[in-house]
Amino acid sequence: MWRVARDSGTLDLNTSYAYLLLARDFAQTSRIAVHDGAVVGFVIGYLRPADPDCLFIWQIAVDESMRGRQVARRMLDALLGDLPHVRTLETTITEDNTASQRLFASFAERHGADHRIKPLFEETDFPDAGHGAELLHVIGELHAGS
Repeated sequence: MWRVARDSGTLDLNTSYAYLLLARDFAQTSRIAVHDGAVVGFVIGYLRPADPDCLFIWQIAVDESMRGRQVARRMLDALLGDLPHVRTLETTITEDNTASQRLFASFAERHGADHRIKPLFEETDFPDAGHGAELLHVIGELHAGS
């Protein structure tokens, strides 16, 4: 996961230790994609403590060699399928990350859910220079009628 995140060119890279802990502690709400024995994609999420019916997707990435094969879409759909109690999905995306914007817009459309976008963190909220504002994407109602 660390290698895929590092090579993505868009994600904030955390330590390899952080990815190991996240994989262990959030295995229920995360997924990896494996091809020929190598990790080629991952999604890390968690249930929000204040709202356990809300899945927050913290990071999602696909190795360049597997892009265009709907790996991210399949990981998200599989994750949602394994969490039938989830009614809302949240994530944050910077304005310049059009690939993620398209991914989550198509996810909402595929699941017949509303997709709202609002500011969450402004650029000035980040102590490290160069981090763009993060817009909160809220997708729901998921699993409607089930």
